[in-house]
Amino acid sequence: MRRVVPAVMVLAVLLAGCADVEGLQSDGDLGTVHAPKSLWKDIRPDPPAPDQKPGTAAVVPGLPKVADLNMRGVDALSVVRADITSAVEQDGGTGRLVDPRAVQRLALCTQAVDGGPGCPVRPAVLHDLTGNGREELITALDVDGRLSELRVYTVQDDGNIARILSRRAVLEGVEVAAEHLAVREPTTNPDHVAVSDYVWDPKAGIMNLSQLTLDDCPGGAQNPSGGDGARCAR
Repeated sequence: MRRVVPAVMVLAVLLAGCADVEGLQSDGDLGTVHAPKSLWKDIRPDPPAPDQKPGTAAVVPGLPKVADLNMRGVDALSVVRADITSAVEQDGGTGRLVDPRAVQRLALCTQAVDGGPGCPVRPAVLHDLTGNGREELITALDVDGRLSELRVYTVQDDGNIARILSRRAVLEGVEVAAEHLAVREPTTNPDHVAVSDYVWDPKAGIMNLSQLTLDDCPGGAQNPSGGDGARCAR
């Protein structure tokens, strides 16, 4: 049975300075402990504008309501077009809400169901992230060879299509499981990737950031062109 020594007894021994207590040895000077130093304490960001406030779902304008509340019959490319166009109009091309190049990239898409071979919108994935038995639409628009605009949409109870997650990122990987969506992004350390875990928040009606962690990069810098999960480029 493992013995537990009360903390008070340990403290008493240490304070007594018993030199002949076996196992207690000085590690020498461990250096000076410095308190953190705050930078730019007098500078604070402006509060977000109404259209920038987090915690609310954004209904995508210009789209018909979904009568059966089923994303399977929705044209994913039309949803992305309407959302990106609206976001650019709201931010005036400043890039606050969406990369200004996104509209030009969308122009490469044809009227084909999949947008054609040059379309930068990734194939839509349907997955129930809200836990209500209805699937959400997950897709991304690749702005260039590195940066992407990740989007997640849901059908609300009134039939409106709403964006519940918007993320501009270098998508090293995107994973879904139950009501979780994880975004993997490279870091300045080629041995690690940052993992942002988003979870459905029923009160806010959006996917909220639940946890931010670091994960090992399986391939590291030795295998920059590997398969799934094996490429962690800076």
